[in-house]
Amino acid sequence: MRPAPGDLLIIRHAPADHGGRLCGRTDVPAILPDAASLAGLAEFLAGSAMIASPAARCLATARALSADGGIETEERLWEQDFGRFDGQSFVDLPDLGEMTREALASHRWPGGESFEDMAGRLDPALTALIVVAQARPVAVVAHAGTVRAALGRALGAPSRGLAFDIAPLSVTRFRCYAGGLAILGVGLPPSAFA
Repeated sequence: MRPAPGDLLIIRHAPADHGGRLCGRTDVPAILPDAASLAGLAEFLAGSAMIASPAARCLATARALSADGGIETEERLWEQDFGRFDGQSFVDLPDLGEMTREALASHRWPGGESFEDMAGRLDPALTALIVVAQARPVAVVAHAGTVRAALGRALGAPSRGLAFDIAPLSVTRFRCYAGGLAILGVGLPPSAFA
């Protein structure tokens, strides 16, 4: 079923060319698949407002999915800020050990933000997107953290969004209603729209 007014689709960007490093706020390019792999999803999204995080990996993905090239950027859609660990090699990251989702959501990275902080930063942007989506379907190209924060909002607590694995180029579909979100589908691959 094609997107309709009330639909908000959040697409995680194509795989990041991160070179084995954590790239929350580190701006890295996307590794885009061939155009044929994205053609069905691009056609499905035609007619939707296209909004992207300003990150290069998100803008490249949005351009590959936008039929008319009309893409707005929203600064608040940036991924979580991992502070002094952003850009560090995955093997050099500290082992946080066993943590509950709630503890992980509240863990603030030195010089950065916690997942809860990011969800709070993102919440006004989600509220604005919900309003826009009432009149026209909205496709957002952003980060795994953005998708998880929206899922957490729909489920009533940011930490609940951390239960989901969000693959690159996957689509999570919401139905918007007066200030809220209902989850219609999580982690749909581009091939689901072929």
